[in-house]
Order: sequence, then C-alpha cells, then structure tokens
Amino acid sequence: MTLRIAVQMDPIESINIAGDSSFALMLSAQDRGHTLYHYDVRTLAYDASEGAAGRLTCWGAPVTVQRVEGAHYTLGEYRLIDLVADIDVVLMRQDPPFDLGYITATHLLERLEGRTLVVNDPASVRNAPEKVFVLDYARFMPPTFIARRIEDVRLFQQRQVASGLGGDLVVKPLHGNGGKAVFRVPADGSNLGALVEMFQNAWVEPFMVQPFLPDVSEGDKRIVLVDGEFAGAINRKPGEGEFRSNLAVGGSAEATTLSPTEEEICAALAPELKARGLVFVGIDVIGGKWLTEINVTSPTGIVAIDRFNGTDTSALIWEAIERRHAAM
Repeated sequence: MTLRIAVQMDPIESINIAGDSSFALMLSAQDRGHTLYHYDVRTLAYDASEGAAGRLTCWGAPVTVQRVEGAHYTLGEYRLIDLVADIDVVLMRQDPPFDLGYITATHLLERLEGRTLVVNDPASVRNAPEKVFVLDYARFMPPTFIARRIEDVRLFQQRQVASGLGGDLVVKPLHGNGGKAVFRVPADGSNLGALVEMFQNAWVEPFMVQPFLPDVSEGDKRIVLVDGEFAGAINRKPGEGEFRSNLAVGGSAEATTLSPTEEEICAALAPELKARGLVFVGIDVIGGKWLTEINVTSPTGIVAIDRFNGTDTSALIWEAIERRHAAM
C-alpha cells in the first residue's frame, strides 16, 4: 500500500533531526514507499462556495528526508494541494500552543472525515487537551487543582499540608508544552502571588496546580501508546539544578520498564484512545504511579525509546495508520 501523506508541521528547516519524532515518522514513511508533502497549518483554506463541495486545500510541497545534519530535507515546488483528491493521510504534527489557531485547524481538518484519514483524529485532539483529558483518570493522578484565584490556590495548598503531602506546589499553564512556564512554589507561598499575577496576564484560561512530588528527582516516565497499545517507554531525569525532566529543557533519558501501576494505567487508557482515533499518544507518569499528562497534540519521545530499546516505534505507528486507512 502506497500512501500520499501531507505532514502538517512547523518549519522543517529548524527541527533537531537527532531527536525529532516528526522527522523519525517521515523517514519511516519514506522507507515504506509512501510519498510525503510538507505544509504549514496557516495555509489551510476551505471553500464552501457552490460547486466546491467543501474543498479543503493547503499550500504544500513534496519533500524527501535523510538523516544528514544540515542537509536533512529536499523540498519540491510548492503548489495548491487538495487534501481529498491529492492526499490519503494528513499527519497533524505541529507543536502547540493549543490556541484558537490550533483549534480552528482541527475544525477544518475534521471536515475530511470519511475521505482523508487525519492522525491523530482532529476532533479528538480538540476535545482531549493534555491536562484536561487526563482528569477523566483522576484516580491515577496526584491531587490536582485548576483555578485562577490566588485565594483558591492557597486553600488547596493548605489542604495538601494537612494531608501530609507537603506544601510545595507546581504551577503550570493548562495548555503549555515541553516543560515551559512550569514553576515550583515553596510551602511558604512566597512567590505564589507573583506567579498567579503572571499567569493571569499571560493566559486567559485557568492554570493547573499540583503538589510537588519529590519522586520527580528520579525522573518522570514518557510512555508511548500506539492505537491504545503499549509501544515503549523512557525515564526522563532532570538536569542539574532543575526539577523539570522534559528533554526540551535539558533532561536526559534512560532505559526503563513499567511498574504494575503503570501497566494498569495503560490498560485503562487503551480502549478510549483507540475509540477516539488517538493513534500516537505519550503519557507522563511520576514515581511509577502518578499520571500527570496524556499528550495527544504532537507527542514526542519515540527516537529515545527506540535508541534504548532497539525498537521501531515509527513502524508501529505507520502500521496502525495503514490499518485504519485500509478500513475506511
């Protein structure tokens, strides 16, 4: 089966080919004989005029990739591409912010349903933001609070002290990514006012608050699920002087296995991910038991997982995509 694949992603010239999951997926697709096109989400256009039959197009170019630093891609001529007539699969891989632009793109791509396969499913991506979808699995989460008022956060902090979890908090944007703007608040709350003020000025949505988990010093685990099935995992450890373990902010990776609770988490998530068309998902777990995020927009980590485990997660993802496309 040869597929025509349009990859919706950030500028290809700026990616880190040593660890970029989108690049790994493109290499794998190319090895499988598929044809690749690259386009910027900002070029999506929808024609609802009479006779257009709801035509969704983008301004894209054929692309070939190779694992050569500084010469990792070759683009053909850009042209108008019909995402139904010219494309079999849209791979939605641009990074957040998960803003109105991102949400609007999911609404447009959703109109391809039944004609062109979009991975991950755009309606499910829109309805399952990382730090909101995870609330459906609160039984696996640390105590979690979403709010905007500092008074509410202080009450939450007092409850954590009373419960014996300690008073240190972690505050993070509800729709952030890559460990950006994640702050630790000490038990005395000395910087809480300034942080709340900053969050209120920077984002219209509420923010997420959780107790600081000392286990994070041993890292947090990125677990990848492909069409609901466990595909691999790595442990990400914070860099010196950091508590954030994201690789994007200097964390390091190491091989790992799943704890019994992590296996239980994966089993609980599997049917819902599969039903929602969330083919490539990365979940984050701290201390072998605390589920913190379900990443569906542009998950990462497969390059490090394959390096440590000798696996081929990209191939598993394409096998799942090919199965879904064949079943359309």
